[in-house]
Amino acid sequence: MTGFSVSLVLVAVAAVLLRWRRPAWYWLTFGVTLAVVRVLVRYGSVMDACGLTVPPARWRLALARATNRPIPGPRAPRILRLRPTRTGLVLRLKLRPGQDAFDIAAASDRLRHSFSMYGVTSRELRSGVVEVRMTGYDVLKRVQMPAKTDIRPMRVPVALRQDGSVHYRDYRAIPHALTLGATESGKSVYQRNLVAGLAPMDVALVGIDCKQGVELFPLARRFSALADDPDTAAEVLDALVVRMGRIYEVIRAQQRIAADVPDAEIAADIWDLPDHLRPVPVVVLVDEVAELALYANKEEEKRRDRIITALVRLAQLGRAAGIYLEICGQRFGSELGKGITMLRAQLTGRTAHRVNDETSANMAFGDIAPDAVLAAIQIPAEMRGLAISGDSSGGWHRIRAPHTSLRQAVNICNRHADRTPDLPELAPFRPALSASAATPVSLAKASSVAV
Repeated sequence: MTGFSVSLVLVAVAAVLLRWRRPAWYWLTFGVTLAVVRVLVRYGSVMDACGLTVPPARWRLALARATNRPIPGPRAPRILRLRPTRTGLVLRLKLRPGQDAFDIAAASDRLRHSFSMYGVTSRELRSGVVEVRMTGYDVLKRVQMPAKTDIRPMRVPVALRQDGSVHYRDYRAIPHALTLGATESGKSVYQRNLVAGLAPMDVALVGIDCKQGVELFPLARRFSALADDPDTAAEVLDALVVRMGRIYEVIRAQQRIAADVPDAEIAADIWDLPDHLRPVPVVVLVDEVAELALYANKEEEKRRDRIITALVRLAQLGRAAGIYLEICGQRFGSELGKGITMLRAQLTGRTAHRVNDETSANMAFGDIAPDAVLAAIQIPAEMRGLAISGDSSGGWHRIRAPHTSLRQAVNICNRHADRTPDLPELAPFRPALSASAATPVSLAKASSVAV
């Protein structure tokens, strides 16, 4: 009996220590079992208390009266599946007649308290079926991406969502995106994750970094073109517009709209072309868009109009030609001049890190997801990398990218430098590097160097 008591105390102490220092390990060892038991035991009463039950059907009441049986009680949504995950639980519920997916979403906070979970979110899978995701701990406090992710061409895992799922940047679904954030908010780390995820893929990277290239030039071996000042940026964008026109000529020549060709083989963008004719897709990363839009004299104003016009044309027409925009900045409002709001309207994906004022959050979400504005301005300064991500559908998520140092991103780009394509239109802007830049530096050595 004494040995059993000692073992019980040791297990309890281990559970407390894991919950304090390693919440992910605590969840996998103790938390998931306790949570499953808690949900199954409390489910009926919690649903009744949250107003998520419906009265029994009339035929059940009539049958109970006819057979002199007790009157059946209210009916809660039926659990179709209960699946534990590495971060929480996933419930698939079958709604009763008269219930709506909004009822579950409105009761999410009450379900979180009732089941003693960290967070609860819901989404409708199909008519009458709702998926409820529960997280057992704060997954964004220490981001750990899963070992296996669903990587596809032009689809990059860049962050972790608050519900424990992976947040992907899918360029084929959302071709152009805007990323906002104040200084030291985590924008650069988010951008490094994008580059590191795209580096192993068959894609050309084009960078525009008007801060003398301090953010993107260390990654230069994986870039097909780089610009570190507005004049070069204007020439790069003009070259991309020329490339876009040539790609459309290829698509038009290979469109195959003859009557004897099946409709499924008709080409409308580069992904419909045969593999041997398909041009390499291009991702354009702009590090600070305000540097491209500001001007101090007439000559700079002409250059600025030239840059914004090229960006708007690429945003409007570039998707079918496989040219995708990733625009970053601290602010992106109408004060940057004419054409800016037109450009912003073409940027479907929106990501906002910590911002300095509500106006900046409105620039990102005011026209697509007003609810996300309040969430964006509530991001604390000490939570670097935390962001709100949304799109034109109105939905939004709280995400956080794993910390990727500049050295780690450089090593990944150097490792995949052989995948950097040579594009004729961008050949004059290909960064010239010495051979020594290709040698990866060990992280242990890099960490010992004082910055």
